[in-house]
Amino acid sequence: MPLSIPPAPGVVERTIDEALRSAAVPAPRGLRFDRGSLRPTLPLPVHRLERLTAPAEPPTSRLTGWRCLLARDDRSVGTAECRLTTEGWEFSHFGEGPYMASTERALRLAEERQEHYQPRLLSVPELYMLTLWLHPDPSADPAEGGPSGSDPLIPLAPAPPGIAAERLITVDALVTLVANRLAPLGLAS
Repeated sequence: MPLSIPPAPGVVERTIDEALRSAAVPAPRGLRFDRGSLRPTLPLPVHRLERLTAPAEPPTSRLTGWRCLLARDDRSVGTAECRLTTEGWEFSHFGEGPYMASTERALRLAEERQEHYQPRLLSVPELYMLTLWLHPDPSADPAEGGPSGSDPLIPLAPAPPGIAAERLITVDALVTLVANRLAPLGLAS
C-alpha cells in the first residue's frame, strides 16, 4: 500500500536548496561537484525517541529535524538534513553512506504492508541508531504524536549488534532491547 509521505515545511525546503547552492557549506566528496543537479526527494520528519531509561513510562518522541534523500539522475546519492533550533529551522549537514540505501530499502519494505502509514525517521541516540517509524495515522501532523508500543519500526543499516537491520520490530520490542542494553551501564531502572 502506498505510504503517505508528508511534505516538508517550506522553510526546510528553502534551507536545503540554499545549502545546495552555497559553496560555503561543506559536503561529502560524492556531493561536492555539480550540486546544482541534486534535488531533494522523500522528505521524512526525524523524531528523537526519549524516556527509554524510565521503563514504567511509555517512550515519547519529539521532532528534531527533517531529512531528504538527494537524487541525481533519479538515483539517490546523498542526504540533506535540517534541524529544529530555538530560532527555527537551520541546515544541519549533508551525508552519504549506508543509511541512504537502507532508507530506500526500508521504504520499499513498508510499502509491501497492507496498512497505510506515514513514514518518519526515529532516532535512538542511546544506541546511535536510526529506524524508519511507520506512524499509523497517515494524515497526522508529522511534528505531532509519539510512538505507541505496537507501531512498527524498521531499523536502518547499520544497526547495533543484536538488532536486525531492515526487519520489522515493534516499539515495545525495541524499548525492551534498549532497556536491556542500558541496564548493565546503570542507566535503566
